[in-house]
Amino acid sequence: MSKNKKNLSSNQEKKNHQKIGHIVINQSENKEAKWYVVHTTSGHELRVAETLKQRIETMHLKDTIFEILVPTQDRVVIRSGKKSTMKEKIFPGYMLVKMVLDDPTWFAVRTTPGVTGFVGTGKNPTPLSSEEVINIQKFISSPAKRFKTRFVTGEAVKITDGPFTDFLGTISSIDEEKGKVSVLVSIFGRETPVELDLLQIAKV
Repeated sequence: MSKNKKNLSSNQEKKNHQKIGHIVINQSENKEAKWYVVHTTSGHELRVAETLKQRIETMHLKDTIFEILVPTQDRVVIRSGKKSTMKEKIFPGYMLVKMVLDDPTWFAVRTTPGVTGFVGTGKNPTPLSSEEVINIQKFISSPAKRFKTRFVTGEAVKITDGPFTDFLGTISSIDEEKGKVSVLVSIFGRETPVELDLLQIAKV
């Protein structure tokens, strides 16, 4: 292989690994390959996925293990009055592996540090159905960004923006999907619900 071709191949591999939590080992189609759910040490899913990728290369299993996926979705997190986007794991403690299940692939995955086992009935790993895979892929690619906040219902907060700036109130409800919150504020001696953006309140 020429130097240029090697560089192209290397660049393509880097491109395939760019998406956080999704590692493509081999893009070839194989009718025997199915998606399996693997239980991992919670909080270390991405590290386990990278370790498995290295083992697949070392053990020459690129023709039987095709993809590794740690399903994530964008969440808009509000901290200190600022919005930031983070990747949130949909199934903490789990990752998906597309593979042809046989003794070598089972051994490679099962003995990867951080893997605690396959999900299945008894000792047999159970593959996901096509419908389950499609639903997970739809959820991952959903453009809707969901909000995540550290506020809880019943918490006392201070309003930091808008006509009720500096008012104190109590959270009566939170809509994380829309990034909105309803705060009970005392106006003229009566508690009145006020709808605000999550960015308009702060912890007392």
